[in-house]
Amino acid sequence: MPQQAIEIDTAALPVLCVDLDGTLVKSDTLHDSALAVARHHPLALLNIPSWLLQGKAALKRHLAATVQLDVAHLPYNRELLQYLQQQHATGRPIYLATAADADTARRVAAHLGLFTGVLASDGQLNLAGKNKARRLPLPLRRQLHLHRQRPARPPPPRKLPGAHGRQPHPRTPHRPPQSRRHPRPHLRRDRLPLKAWPKAIRLHQWAKNVLIFVPLLLAHAWAPGILVAAALAFLSFGLCASATYIVNDLLDLEADRQHPRKRRRPFASGDLSALSGVFVVVLLLAVSLVLALSVPRVIAALSPQLVSLIKPHYFLEWLGIYLVTTLAYSLRFKRSVLVDVIVLSGLYTIRIIAGSAASGVPVSTWLGSFSIFFFLSLALVKRFAELENLSERGGSTVGGRGYHVSDIEQLRSFGSASGFASVVVLTLYISTLEAAQLYHHTRRLWLLVPVLILWIMRLWLQASRGQLNEDPVVYAITDRRSLLLGVLVALIVLSAL
Repeated sequence: MPQQAIEIDTAALPVLCVDLDGTLVKSDTLHDSALAVARHHPLALLNIPSWLLQGKAALKRHLAATVQLDVAHLPYNRELLQYLQQQHATGRPIYLATAADADTARRVAAHLGLFTGVLASDGQLNLAGKNKARRLPLPLRRQLHLHRQRPARPPPPRKLPGAHGRQPHPRTPHRPPQSRRHPRPHLRRDRLPLKAWPKAIRLHQWAKNVLIFVPLLLAHAWAPGILVAAALAFLSFGLCASATYIVNDLLDLEADRQHPRKRRRPFASGDLSALSGVFVVVLLLAVSLVLALSVPRVIAALSPQLVSLIKPHYFLEWLGIYLVTTLAYSLRFKRSVLVDVIVLSGLYTIRIIAGSAASGVPVSTWLGSFSIFFFLSLALVKRFAELENLSERGGSTVGGRGYHVSDIEQLRSFGSASGFASVVVLTLYISTLEAAQLYHHTRRLWLLVPVLILWIMRLWLQASRGQLNEDPVVYAITDRRSLLLGVLVALIVLSAL
């Protein structure tokens, strides 16, 4: 939706009219309301087609009646808000003229306390474009000037010192010099999509998808077809995961805006529009599907002798399981105590199974057992870190999660026990015949045990001190000591071959 600001410039009556969506608020309240309905009342989405048939104004009214946006935490344009506060202090009349539903507009106006009146959609008339001008009193209607911000338009050739108005629409009549008695400040476009998208798709989270290579690395399978197929599976999984991260962020808009760190996420802050997020989700899933379908064909072309080991579309099935599980996690499981960490840890294990499906290398029972306990510990430390940081801020419950600060010690015991259980599985594996068939110096693998114990203990110690980023993956790929321990693990394994 184009950003709009409506102003009536006259010495006798310097009335200022401001739009809501895309101007006072960097997001679109219609999209925000639809996403809130999707999270809290998903079945109500089935009514949207019938609501839309009644008109856009009716759609906005039904959405506003179904959910109430948290107007206190909307991504306000702080620069514009400061300007409006200055104008309000001088006694200048300010009107909120918006196409948003009247209920939302009035609650925004009540929260800010800056507006003389509110003009908004009423469920029957969509107050956009010419309808907005017609709703104004007749004496003011002739003095109305509509300006649209267009990012590609050049700057005006003449600027007032320290301020300038918006670029006029091509159809807007030229304004005489005497009408510029109340110039508006230059309002920067805070949205930087090119910089915001890498954060939105969370490229750093692709580090989790390295688990796809684990089955073939542990089985020492180096056939060209297997390696290329695993690489395609990695890309396919990464694109699919990025799509689910965007879906998760869109559904968590309100909760993220109340969080001291997550409120800076691209969609929560309004740097990216929700509509563009939906479009990118569809695009990412389409490309992911194409790559998943090409996995068995790559093995057939590069390593035809291994075709019998690959089940057609087996990787695609696990990719679908991952997608459905992740969406179910975002919609429901993430708000179920303990169930959420089990599902979250299972998503890690699914990556390993998906790697097995793509390469045709089976997952051993030892690897499956280790991954279940190890990743459950990571999932628990993530929730533990959230509660620890919440406790430092003086909070008591995690919004939308169901956990309480009083659960910290119990989660600590669950997570520590699960982490050390994975160490026990590793020690039992080192003594098996399966390990002896793959490694000539199995005794050297015992060096992995103290390294793993050290990393797990340090992870939980950092979390207990409140020094852990809430995502352990980010911690693992940014912490220098963790990276050094990772290099040490690689050297130990290579020496045991």
